[in-house]
Amino acid sequence: MTTHTTGTRKEWLAARLDLLKAEKELTHRSDAVARQRQSLPWVKVEKEYDSETDEGRASLADLFRGRSQLLVYHFMFGPDYKAGCPSCSAIADGFNGIATHLANHDVMLWAVSRAPLAKLQSFKRRMGWTFPWASSFGSDFNPDFNVWFSERQQREGGIEYNYQREAPLSAIPSRTMPDEEPVAALTGTDAATYTRERPGMSAFVLEQSVVYHTYSTYARGLDGLWNAYQWLDRAPKGRNEADYWWRHHDAYDKH
Repeated sequence: MTTHTTGTRKEWLAARLDLLKAEKELTHRSDAVARQRQSLPWVKVEKEYDSETDEGRASLADLFRGRSQLLVYHFMFGPDYKAGCPSCSAIADGFNGIATHLANHDVMLWAVSRAPLAKLQSFKRRMGWTFPWASSFGSDFNPDFNVWFSERQQREGGIEYNYQREAPLSAIPSRTMPDEEPVAALTGTDAATYTRERPGMSAFVLEQSVVYHTYSTYARGLDGLWNAYQWLDRAPKGRNEADYWWRHHDAYDKH
């Protein structure tokens, strides 16, 4: 016997119509937030950022590939990782299908990570991905866009992520880092190394040969880009997250 509320079809329809009002309000609010996001001032990118791609060295402007807009997913894959972050991988599983649509809407999509290109290429083959992925190894790109931090920053409280400063590692409750160990292990690293890399996405525009930074988001700001979450939020039991449930898509138990 279910412990969830049950009812008649008439009762369900009345509750569904109430929910529909809330969903429409959320849609309209989301539209307003999108307009606010697009009205942010553009900031000229003054520094040169070179990355390594399948086609060789590339500047940030090169990543546009003839489009006027560039979206970068800051994929957690550090030089010491043996595999990409499983949650970033779950998000990236949706990129193959949308990259072509974005490119034909004047938007170029890239993943960028600090791991050397050979590591990225090997993992990309394992995952069966085709979207472009650049290595920012040796570049200031990741630290400048607040998605990589040094061991010293981590230890001394110099991490500013998601627009707020974090406590030094020594001040974090002892239970916190062990909680990161299971997912860190999936990347072949320890929790401290794993969490010096952070996820995010950044948007850029190219006008008259000048690149501008327009937007960045981090942490829960990425939920809307995680296709599986959008489906789970509509499933009867929602996200149903008891633990770090995500895995690389080839690592789930076969049923």
